[in-house]
Amino acid sequence: MRYSAAVNSWNEWDPLQEIVVGSADNACFEPTEPGSRPAIRDSPDTPFPTGPKSKEAIERANEELAGLAALLESQGITVRRPEPHDFSAPVRTPGFEVENQYCAVCPRDVMITMGNEIIEATMSRRARYFEYEPYRKLVYEYWNADPRVEWTTAPKPSMRDGMYREEFWEWPLEQRHARMHSFEFCVGQDEVVFDAADMSRLGRDILVQESMTTNRAGIRWLRRHLEPRGFRVHTVHFPLDFFPSHIDCTFVPLRPGLVLTNPERPLREGEEKMFLANGWELVDAPQPVLGNDEMPKYCQSSKWLSMNVLSMSPTKVICEEREKPLQDLLTKLDFEVFTVPFRHVFEYGGSLHCATWDVRREGICEDYFPALRYEPLV
Repeated sequence: MRYSAAVNSWNEWDPLQEIVVGSADNACFEPTEPGSRPAIRDSPDTPFPTGPKSKEAIERANEELAGLAALLESQGITVRRPEPHDFSAPVRTPGFEVENQYCAVCPRDVMITMGNEIIEATMSRRARYFEYEPYRKLVYEYWNADPRVEWTTAPKPSMRDGMYREEFWEWPLEQRHARMHSFEFCVGQDEVVFDAADMSRLGRDILVQESMTTNRAGIRWLRRHLEPRGFRVHTVHFPLDFFPSHIDCTFVPLRPGLVLTNPERPLREGEEKMFLANGWELVDAPQPVLGNDEMPKYCQSSKWLSMNVLSMSPTKVICEEREKPLQDLLTKLDFEVFTVPFRHVFEYGGSLHCATWDVRREGICEDYFPALRYEPLV
């Protein structure tokens, strides 16, 4: 069914019509701050670089982002890009200051579409406080074009020192393991905090991961906001992930009834029941081609960026070109697999799903969990 609204996307897989692809223009290294402790992979004791990325690094990432945009356009999909932004500018508010900002490579982290509504996330890191700005012109365009478009900006947190639990970064692995069932990370629980990339849309049902970038107050805000609109919001946990950040490298819905799962990060016991009781299949992704030690030098993400695929439809998916084991699995699952090089984008915190924000897909809101029993918050 074709829907004529300017903004319409209810899940991660319906046929794609319009999407935003990120840009590495003016990108900077992410600064050290209470919510982030970036480290060089092969030299963790060496100070992490500061300030703007090199021209060469930006050009390499932009070439791959342009390749993704060209592939999408070849499939008849409208591609939009963020506005230029000076990420080298410092940020100072009454509660904090930070020497520079980050980048606009990953619109998925800050923007999400819920049906005909655009939601801007709070974000969890100081350097990303104003990361919505490269998309503001686009949002105004959609909002002005169609009176059905709703636009919500979540409440900005203070990001003061007291919002964070800085001792988190010093915990040894054994302590993390001991605390893994309490799900307490670097962000405290007093203020509303969430990144949009910790959410996954499955029609009426929205998954939200409790993580380093999304806390319980953030999930509570999302439930209060979305439940009156007919959504059901489910908190999910992956207790073997000691640094959880964003769900789309751990639990990736590919089409109705099928989720690509991370074999090293299973769902907390009991949280799989809603899927199994409704006939969903959970399929483990193969091991990535690159190990954690082989990821790009300045990349702060794990090897499981391999799972960060982008669905163009329930039968078409885009995968990083070197991830042959995953491509083979997706082919066996009856997908037409498209590939693009994307390794240089990894340094900027994401892969194909992270680097995009789907604004418009065909389809309507559907219930893929008819056997679900759900207790609303209010």
